[in-house]
Amino acid sequence: MAQQVPLDPHSRAENPPSNTANDDGTLELCSDVAYRRLGIVNVVFFGSPGAGDRKWVLIDAGVMGTTGLITRAAEERFGAKSRPAAIVMTHGHFDHVGALEEISDQWEAPVYAHGLERPYLDGSAAYPPPDPSVGGGLMSMLSPLYPRGPVDVSRWLQNLPDDGSVPNMPGWRWLHTPGHTPGHVSFWREADRTIVAGDAFITTRQESAYAVAVQEPEMHGPPMYYTTHWDNARSSVELLASLEPDRVVTGHGPAMQGVQMRDALHRLASNFDRVAVPEGGKYAERPAAERTGGEYRQP
Repeated sequence: MAQQVPLDPHSRAENPPSNTANDDGTLELCSDVAYRRLGIVNVVFFGSPGAGDRKWVLIDAGVMGTTGLITRAAEERFGAKSRPAAIVMTHGHFDHVGALEEISDQWEAPVYAHGLERPYLDGSAAYPPPDPSVGGGLMSMLSPLYPRGPVDVSRWLQNLPDDGSVPNMPGWRWLHTPGHTPGHVSFWREADRTIVAGDAFITTRQESAYAVAVQEPEMHGPPMYYTTHWDNARSSVELLASLEPDRVVTGHGPAMQGVQMRDALHRLASNFDRVAVPEGGKYAERPAAERTGGEYRQP
């Protein structure tokens, strides 16, 4: 079974990014990219420190109850009463949209996502049920209790541009990286080879409450219990590995950089079926879309 394979491809980076921690716990990955861990998930801030109102972008929106933490971190980094030019979403799972409805209204900010993710953000569809039988950890076992949505930010919601650009993030492109969800995207900046990967791959074993608490950097596939199309998930990891990134920040786990990170990502891609796909998982045997005769649409 995948969860029993030794962590050979899950190598630690030779050195984590030289993060500078602010007083509020925000970590700076590079001059204009920072992230903050909020419980079990990361939110990412794009923009230079002190950028000011409407001069920065929030990537994902954390778990429920974190609106105040996100706004305070934003003001600490960008200035008092600073609002984003946009909120861009990797996907719409509960731990990435927890503050989205409240914070988009408060900031009056447009929300961008892939068109295939739109139903889970406009109130019209819920995600497929999780698979608590995979991964062998407490987080997996508890997954039936997690909200499946949908949230409704239709007032602010827009599709990401068809040309691959990312609104208000010059030099970045969005890449469709499905598998974990149908409309999952990652963000890529070629100039310094930086990836904001969402949950296409992650750097902690998210199925384990202990691993989530300890946060030792390890390369892993997407969270098993919520991934509903494993063939697509494999292709997405292969795509991101082929970019030869220098640094990555993911939805779960610490940021990683360097040669060992890149090697671990290549090993994950090469050994994906053995180390990431759960043996016997219901979505490993048959993707969610096939189980419902098409795209999953359960209000």
